[in-house]
Amino acid sequence: MGVKNIEKMIQERQKIQPVNVNELTLEEKVVQIRRTTRVMEGGRRFSFSTLAVVGDRNGHVGFGLGKAREVPPSIAKAIAEAKKNIIKVPLIEGTIPHDIIGEFESAVVLLKPARRGTGVVAGGAVRPVLELLGVTDILTKIIGRTTNPNNTVKAVFDALLKIKSPEQVAEVRGIDEEKIRHNYKIYAGGTSSL
Repeated sequence: MGVKNIEKMIQERQKIQPVNVNELTLEEKVVQIRRTTRVMEGGRRFSFSTLAVVGDRNGHVGFGLGKAREVPPSIAKAIAEAKKNIIKVPLIEGTIPHDIIGEFESAVVLLKPARRGTGVVAGGAVRPVLELLGVTDILTKIIGRTTNPNNTVKAVFDALLKIKSPEQVAEVRGIDEEKIRHNYKIYAGGTSSL
């Protein structure tokens, strides 16, 4: 089947739904800093790779990976890369519209909408992505064979890219968009007047 290229999928989404980064008030969070060692003739060479997430807590989120010989430049590179990979995700009443499973290599992540007051039930590298996205109530579970933060974050983004907005669902199913939005709000525990 081949390996998914999440960055390429994000670029395709940005062509359809462009995001102007300059208009967003972004927060940054470092998910992981790893030190790697390369043994050379003269000794060991250390370098650092950083995984960072940026988001505006209002439906926009992105991730990036930066590598450098020192920690601060690797963080700066990761944040710059994350700002290039920002996507818009449809949210309803602080949660996602429907259940979704994201996969990347051996990382598999399940995301389920939750009623208001549940909170962000997530661990590992999933939590910072969802918090910076602006999700307030969600249930998640890492069901894959790995908890590697790089693959887990990419699996979460695979899931977020698959989420359909009420407009898209209404178009595919041929149902009134307001009816779908009403059902989503009931499921999320919100009040809806219809």
